[in-house]
Amino acid sequence: MIPEHLPERLTISLWDFSWYTRAGAGEPFADLDTVFAETVQRGYNAVRICAAPLLTFGGLGLDPRIAISGLGDAPDGGRYGRGTRWYDVTGGYEIDVRERLVELVRAAARHGVVVILASWEYQQSPAFAATPDWWNAIDAVPLDDRYDVLAAAFDRMLQTFDAEGLLESVAFTELHNEVDFSRVPPLADRGARAVEWLESRHPAQLFSASYGKPPHLDMATVSPAMRVAQFHIYTYGVLDALQQRIDLRSEGSAGFPNDELHSLLVDGAPTFADYGRPEAWRMHATVITDQMVYGYDFIDPAKWDAWLLERYPAFRDEMHNEMAARITGVAAWARSRGVPQVIGEGWIGYTPLHGDFEEGAVGLELAEHGIRTALDAGAWGMVLCSNAAPHHPMWSNVDWQQRMNAEILAHAGQPVA
Repeated sequence: MIPEHLPERLTISLWDFSWYTRAGAGEPFADLDTVFAETVQRGYNAVRICAAPLLTFGGLGLDPRIAISGLGDAPDGGRYGRGTRWYDVTGGYEIDVRERLVELVRAAARHGVVVILASWEYQQSPAFAATPDWWNAIDAVPLDDRYDVLAAAFDRMLQTFDAEGLLESVAFTELHNEVDFSRVPPLADRGARAVEWLESRHPAQLFSASYGKPPHLDMATVSPAMRVAQFHIYTYGVLDALQQRIDLRSEGSAGFPNDELHSLLVDGAPTFADYGRPEAWRMHATVITDQMVYGYDFIDPAKWDAWLLERYPAFRDEMHNEMAARITGVAAWARSRGVPQVIGEGWIGYTPLHGDFEEGAVGLELAEHGIRTALDAGAWGMVLCSNAAPHHPMWSNVDWQQRMNAEILAHAGQPVA
């Protein structure tokens, strides 16, 4: 079920696309050997990345050398996305993403780390480039052909790694991240055939996709093509209650921002109209909205955390139970299919960059509950938290990461789901 050259347990740091969007001088991924050394120091043995297959090996006529700009300049002199996670990209440099990808896998091999390859390209990656060329090229691919184009790109990528002697540093390959939340069709049919084609081309490798919200009450709807049960376990609970009250994730809401959101903003925040929005093509190239950009850029993290902490006790049991139910449902599906279970993202959801709700006592308790439930269910691999990565403030909590990674790796040798 799991190739012998791979670790018996994967403890994963979610590097996503930040390894090329936060790679400028002085940024977290500027030096790959340094950041891998930090990763190993914290106890991780795997990283999960957007390998940008359509840009790097897609055969779409794209130059893999791109300029990184982030979401662009805001009218107040700052950058759009400054208060968000993942979108707080400054840019201002050029990078050959294909060359950098090969360097990353070489560095992973040097440090004894394996890499989970995925694509975020139909969810957000091209939005950080200085020009829309990357997005325009992949958006032009007909919807029904996107899995085939992704599979062909990953095939070329894996051939390159094979020629470099690097295939054993690949844990598994996902056709795309969160197929249920991205601009790709359902995984069944064309997606399943693409997975099967890749397996025929690389029989020693594992192939899959990932779901952002597993249908844990109806897992029969999940495509049986997945050879790794890679699902994301978020338990929104109190966070969802707040997001609904402030209408943060919608677009075009009348009267935005409402009074509840106004009460959470920093003093002197500009109006929504005055702040404007990133260029239209960037918003089309990502799944976030202009209301999210405005809200997270001007939310006062202390007020945000206080709202959540005050109301969390009423949601605690619900959130713990929901997390366990999702993990248990996914694990049962994995066992029935004879495939390993991986939790590539979790546990609470999307919070402001400088908020501490997930990094504090509440979030750590929930994360530990998720990790231990997943271990009891036989999960092969998991993140400690989606925010436990070099580009998030949580990276500084070294002791907790070392302790929890040691707990995960102590289960090596025990059966996996």
